[in-house]
Amino acid sequence: MISEAFLFLFAVVMAAVLLFAMVFFIIMFSDLECDYINPIDLCAKLNQFVLPEFAAHWFLTSAFLVTGSWVALAINLPLAGYHVKKILDKKHKYDPTEIFRTLQVHKRESLGKLGFYLICFFYYLYRMIVGLINEA
Repeated sequence: MISEAFLFLFAVVMAAVLLFAMVFFIIMFSDLECDYINPIDLCAKLNQFVLPEFAAHWFLTSAFLVTGSWVALAINLPLAGYHVKKILDKKHKYDPTEIFRTLQVHKRESLGKLGFYLICFFYYLYRMIVGLINEA
């Protein structure tokens, strides 16, 4: 069986990667607002990271399910469900023709995810430390 410390070490690394992805998204949206990048290039760059971000979060959520970390699973399920809803509604890709109209919504969503991943990062770090102490 996988140890709790190793699981949450992996979760800390994944949360850090997802944090950096959200910072990248926010920077790209700011570049569009300041007219440093055109909408077609922005959408081409961001769309290649959308599904990997969803997959990374789903992998992390399923790892919590398999290992029985119920609190971490409960924390992650709402965002995972939101990702599934976006995919099923086919609203997970950024559209260059509508990006200016929906830019504030996308920025708010990215800021919300940034906050979520930041809180999760520190929670996973705490749980990793507790797991290491319990193993010793």
